[in-house]
Amino acid sequence: MTQVISSDRVGPGGILSPQEIEEINADLSHYEDNQAVCIDALKIVQKHRGWVSDECVEAIADYLKISAAAVEGVATFYNLIYREPVGKKVIRVCDSVSCWVMGYETVRDRLKSELGIEYGETTADGEFTLLPGPCMGACDHAPVVMVDNDLHEDVDESKVKAIVEHYKP
Repeated sequence: MTQVISSDRVGPGGILSPQEIEEINADLSHYEDNQAVCIDALKIVQKHRGWVSDECVEAIADYLKISAAAVEGVATFYNLIYREPVGKKVIRVCDSVSCWVMGYETVRDRLKSELGIEYGETTADGEFTLLPGPCMGACDHAPVVMVDNDLHEDVDESKVKAIVEHYKP
């Protein structure tokens, strides 16, 4: 296991919680290089907080003993790491060529209308955030929409309301 030296940004009273540290340490035990754990550490923090703040990026970098720029590079490259607060449910609409050809714009517009928000916005009740998404690997069932980790295939305008209703509290 790679040894990590603790800093004041982690643990009790620090930025990262003891639970987050425990989970990051579990992942560290599988790798020789701390940088290999960067994406997992970002996912762990996001799982607990819903998104990854600048402070958390710096704390992860401190804990893993890598540069904050390296952590930020991973965080901004990976489209499933949210660098701003998001709703309880994140709806991503595939905007790849296949989905676009099969009616992406109609689905996107219907979702915007149904939720009353634009891309990048969160509903007033904090329930939903609407984002574009790159190819989701279901081109043969385009257009597709993901709500958190749930993939909805062959979505058309008539299915949008039922999808949103299914995820309302």
